[in-house]
Amino acid sequence: MANAALAIINPVPAHITKGKGRGNEDITADHLTIPRIKLLQKMSDEVDRHHPNYIDGANDGDFMNSLTRDIYGQEIYVVSIKFKDEHVVWRKRDAGGGLLGSFSTFKEAQAAVQAEDKPEDYDINQTHSHILLLKDPETGELSRPAIMDFSSSKLRVSKNWNAQILNIGGDRFAGLWKLKAVSVSNSSGKSWMNLEASFVGWTTKEDYKVAEGYYESFAAE
Repeated sequence: MANAALAIINPVPAHITKGKGRGNEDITADHLTIPRIKLLQKMSDEVDRHHPNYIDGANDGDFMNSLTRDIYGQEIYVVSIKFKDEHVVWRKRDAGGGLLGSFSTFKEAQAAVQAEDKPEDYDINQTHSHILLLKDPETGELSRPAIMDFSSSKLRVSKNWNAQILNIGGDRFAGLWKLKAVSVSNSSGKSWMNLEASFVGWTTKEDYKVAEGYYESFAAE
């Protein structure tokens, strides 16, 4: 029998909803694990039925939250609140995979790799990192910040998206965008999933204020 003292009350009672987050005053973005939005590929562990990281129902072209492992399907709606040009270090797939860290310069990334026991197990990728808020198309709710990395063939997509954002004007977080998975291939016939960004419209006043608050918290770092 469950301990009555540990019973979960649902829905959240009024005395809880009145709280203003007290006790969390000193928590900043530096104290949080920010999830990454990943565009799954044919070779992704999450779509391999024989891999421990497999997610039931996941397909190449799906967007996935790296922290919650939620699958969002092949298009998402986002507000981009900040852009960074970084050098991201990943452990190679055959060495176990995983993120080592993000660095402002190649020199910093290289130093981090050299500090590892097996530097040869790591790759340094120039990466455009977009800090995003996802907007649920059904409820209209905004997520907490997540990072999406654009490297390799996605760098061109990122540059095009940045150009569009500058072209429409206003704050970066003034627009709502749709990111859609698309299949691309090269001259040798190799295919993979990339994405395209399209402008949906201006953010609502409420969403703008939320995005502005997150932007200010990241700008203060």
